[in-house]
Amino acid sequence: MQLEFVPIEDFYFALTLAVRPLEDIGDEDLVEKVRSRLEFVCGEPSTIAAATQNNFNYVFVVSDGDNSPAPKLVVSVADWQNKLRLSSDYGWTLDKERKPIRTELFSQRADFASQLRSHLGSWLQVPLPTA
Repeated sequence: MQLEFVPIEDFYFALTLAVRPLEDIGDEDLVEKVRSRLEFVCGEPSTIAAATQNNFNYVFVVSDGDNSPAPKLVVSVADWQNKLRLSSDYGWTLDKERKPIRTELFSQRADFASQLRSHLGSWLQVPLPTA
């Protein structure tokens, strides 16, 4: 899996209305470890939220991922209520009215979440537990 970081300047161009949570995992300690590693590897997050339930969001385009019929595959790694939230538009696309609709890949979201969790754990050198 090849992730390309989306900096804050390009965030709104990359994120789609179809990005939905895959899973919430861990606790405050895991959130801090992942945030620290992402900051070290990528720099500033794609967005910064000044709220108690959410402080950062790193967005990536998966350059070697298939999300047909959508033209690209987006993943998000964020904190949410003291857990690590993995989100993606995998299995979703937008119709002509820009409303999210499920695709044939929707049934494979759990498998994709597992692959993403495994990849992030290896890449960031932080073991990620299952949800």
